[in-house]
Amino acid sequence: MILAIAVDHRGFPIKSALMDSLRADGHEVQDFGTFEDAACDYPDIAIPACLAVVEGKAHRALLADGSGIGVSIVANKVPGIRAALCHDELTAEISRRHNDANVICLAADLIGIELIRRITKVWLKTDFDSGRHARRNEKIHQLEAKVFEDVARAHQILRGEMI
Repeated sequence: MILAIAVDHRGFPIKSALMDSLRADGHEVQDFGTFEDAACDYPDIAIPACLAVVEGKAHRALLADGSGIGVSIVANKVPGIRAALCHDELTAEISRRHNDANVICLAADLIGIELIRRITKVWLKTDFDSGRHARRNEKIHQLEAKVFEDVARAHQILRGEMI
């Protein structure tokens, strides 16, 4: 599987070990940064990784910051992304089985690398259950289409392209 990985400065200490683990399990890893422990803004690294997923350049993405909350918020702003903040193996499994999460968000300051490895292994091996869950995901897709159609129309009006 092709995986995009992106971490901010708080996630930087776990990135190398996580990438090594993913590669050892046979995954191809695309590194979207950060590449040093200097402070950075998580949207700058999370958005390109999420775009790689929606553009089909990666199958899924793994994001990390201190709490996992910031990257989760920004990831879920990208149409087509279903990001889940997971703190244990059960939430990782459910995020895949019920929500078909294509991005996992991790709290580098709150959970250690060994738990992160276990969480990601479960997340990567768990399939989507489909059924009633597919119906729910379709409703999310319809909402995204409507919201972004409305946003595009508003921008056209603001630019004087529509009256």
